[in-house]
Amino acid sequence: MFKKIIVALIVLGVIAVAVFFFVSSRKGDENGITTVKLDRGDIVDKALAIGRIEPRNEIAVKSKISGIVKKLFVEVGDRVKFGSPLLDISPDPTPLEFAEAKRSAEIAEVSHENALKNYERAKELLDKKHISEKEYDDARKDYDETRLRLKLAEEKLSLIQDGHATIADKNVSSVIRSPISGTVLEKMVNEGDPVVPLTSFQAGTELLILAEMTDLLFKGTVDEIDVGKLHPGMTAKIKVGALPGEPVEGVLERISPKAREEENTTVFDVEIEITKRGEEMLRAGYSANAELVINEKKDVLLAPERLLHFKGDTAWVEIQDSLGEIDTVYVETGLSDGLNVEITSGLEEGALLVERPPREIE
Repeated sequence: MFKKIIVALIVLGVIAVAVFFFVSSRKGDENGITTVKLDRGDIVDKALAIGRIEPRNEIAVKSKISGIVKKLFVEVGDRVKFGSPLLDISPDPTPLEFAEAKRSAEIAEVSHENALKNYERAKELLDKKHISEKEYDDARKDYDETRLRLKLAEEKLSLIQDGHATIADKNVSSVIRSPISGTVLEKMVNEGDPVVPLTSFQAGTELLILAEMTDLLFKGTVDEIDVGKLHPGMTAKIKVGALPGEPVEGVLERISPKAREEENTTVFDVEIEITKRGEEMLRAGYSANAELVINEKKDVLLAPERLLHFKGDTAWVEIQDSLGEIDTVYVETGLSDGLNVEITSGLEEGALLVERPPREIE
């Protein structure tokens, strides 16, 4: 009989405990209170840069002679080597320019012929001792000068008329050649288009844009809140919008010393050298975001930042014990990524953090 009473009391105790927890949980549900278990994980504090993929250097190809585009040897996307022909410019002088060049060559030729005659006569007179060495030297000097002027006039006429000339044993041609090895990114002219030359007084017509696509940068902006945490040499993970999942990594190379305004926000320009890319081709102008790792910790206690309460330098959370009671516990925090925060002391792994429902606006 005594044993039956003990068994009955144990059963009643178990039922009472179950009812208590059921009622407590129902009460929590009725109040809208839920709990989140405190677990371990990894946390990364990072700054976000928004920008695009660009070549380190873009070269604008221009012409030093005026004329008409006679022939294009390349198209957009073509890979070219240093010195490869890009365009052929056909000279298109005005009637006045051609007439002046033609007449200058004729005048230079007449002057040279006269100087040649004077030089030959001076040589004969010198042999007969009728003139001095100085007079002979003056005649020879005049002859040399007119010979150079004639050659210059003929070279200028050849360039204007034919588009090529030989100057100091060097062939000067109207064919524009590549100044670098790279890829043709943009073509600004077509066959038949006029070309304004590059001179000291004018910028000249841009014909093509070239760049070396193996040397790429991420160029973007970082918010002023994060720029103080950055320094050259930091690693970055770059997410290219057009290539989701493609691994692209880089190293922070430059931070602008001066801020600028962009859409009512103060930002700083940054440049990240791309050091690792995937198999897909990176194209100039791809939009991308770069995540710069400021600090990183592994296997630490993490709590959702929304469950923490702060007042000054003090932080606390609400936890629920095994009996369903809610207590306030003060904690110390560490690294934060904006969503989760590291708990350095005050709580143990597995603690149930209380999450109360948002207050209704009356």
